[in-house]
Order: sequence, then C-alpha cells, then structure tokens
Amino acid sequence: MKISKYNASGNDFVIFHTFIEKDYSSLAKKLCHRQEGIGADGLIVLLPCSDVDFQWLFYNSDGSDASMCGNGTRACAHYAYSNGLAPKNMSFLTGAGVISSSVVDNIVESELTAVKEVREKFVAEGREWYFFDTGVPHLVTIVNDLAEYDKALASKMRYAHNANVNFVLFDGKSLHVRTYERGVEDETGACGTGMAAAFYTMNKLGLIGDSIKVYPTSKEELQLRIVEGKLFFKGKVARVFETTIELQDI
Repeated sequence: MKISKYNASGNDFVIFHTFIEKDYSSLAKKLCHRQEGIGADGLIVLLPCSDVDFQWLFYNSDGSDASMCGNGTRACAHYAYSNGLAPKNMSFLTGAGVISSSVVDNIVESELTAVKEVREKFVAEGREWYFFDTGVPHLVTIVNDLAEYDKALASKMRYAHNANVNFVLFDGKSLHVRTYERGVEDETGACGTGMAAAFYTMNKLGLIGDSIKVYPTSKEELQLRIVEGKLFFKGKVARVFETTIELQDI
C-alpha cells in the first residue's frame, strides 16, 4: 500500500486513497503509533464520492473517528491535488459536511463548516469557558500567559465535556493557542479547528477583527479570517515522505 506522511503546521497525518470503504480504525492505531508504526496524529483515507471530488474517513491516533480536522483538510487537499484526485479548487465530504479547499503550491486554504454554539459561557475550575463546534466541539478559555496551560485541567475538561480544550492568548497583534486534543489525549503541535474556535470566540467578543495571524504550539504562522459568517483557514503544508508498506508488517 502506498502512503504519504504530511505535516500541517505541527499536526502530522498518514494519508492514502482507496476504493475500499471499511473501518480503518485498527490500521489507524498501527500506522499512527510513534514507536511501532509511522507516527502521526491521525489517519486520513480518501474515497470516491459522486457528489463532490472525494470523501474522507478521518481517524485519530487512538483509532477513534472524528468528523473534522482543520489541519487535516489542508493536508488531504494538497495530497488530493498532488495525486490528481481533485483540481486545485476542490470540495470534499467530511463527517461535519462539505469542505472547500484551494491549493497554491504548498499553501492551502480551507473554508470550514458553519460554527455552532454548543453552550453559553460558563465557569468551571475557576476559569471562564466558551464552547463552540467548528466541525468538532472545542472549549476555549482566554489566558494572559500561555504558561497557564494545564494538561491535567485540560484532560479533566475534555472528559467532562467530550471536547477538545484550547487556551488562547491575544498579544495585541496575533493569537497564540495551545490545544489538548481528544483522541490524541495530549497537547498537539497545532489544531486547526481549535484555532478556529479560539479565533471565533475572540472575534465574537469584539476583542479582535475579522482577520488575524494565529500561532499554535508549533509556532508556525497561520491565517484565519471570517467573511459573512464563514471561517477560512490558511497555512503551509509539507509532504514529509511517501513510501510503500506491506500491511502484514505493521
């Protein structure tokens, strides 16, 4: 089986395309394992789709499936275009709905699904929390220092609300976000839908404008903007390598 390893702003993915639609959760756990497999935050499988350019199946590193992944949309869009599966301006089906992406060299911008407010602002564990679904559910709390990120607290909130957890800092010019991702059960280098949730929260509160640079833990620069209520997420992706593996070997 031919596969590609991609990095999108600190999130890494194993990607392949096939005509066979089935449950790849066990394969995801094997391929994503960082000691016994290739190592990745998630597995993306591209499949044919009659209504759009293709559809995907997305699995976290623990084998659980996820409706959406912002950085994943950008990585798989680049993969699809590079492999002749879609034009540079494409649309594809995810568990959260249809995503549109555009590819220009190694820069990919995705239009994310409509944001939904899961719950109004609430207080828990001594912090104020905002709760939005940007394809998957995200809790957001605003901090004055990213050192306020607390893995134990993030894990507690993740399991209490079945959501990813984001700590966001606005430095007067740009946003900085640290994200604890469910399915990985740890902080990741970046989370696209998490950065989108942080941006949407800050914009909704009137603390930032309609376009801003965002930096995740990986420190890579991304751009988020909102146009007529639609979120657009843009940044670099990198194809790390391609290889062929024998399934019985993993």
